[in-house]
Amino acid sequence: MKSQNEKILKDLLKGKKINPMIALSKYGCFRLASRINNLRADGYNIATRMVANPVGKRFAEYYIEGKTK
Repeated sequence: MKSQNEKILKDLLKGKKINPMIALSKYGCFRLASRINNLRADGYNIATRMVANPVGKRFAEYYIEGKTK
């Protein structure tokens, strides 16, 4: 079975953007920021963008920018 880090990285490398709600529903991950920190420590160039939902609640969205590693 793949780890949460592996599943998240696979989707990021496919060009997908991941936010906490996606992480919870797709990977069962409650601590997305921690998983992103692990991947960054492994050398992946993961960018963060703050976005707001329709009612103004802000959250982080993560994606890979340009070449990685």
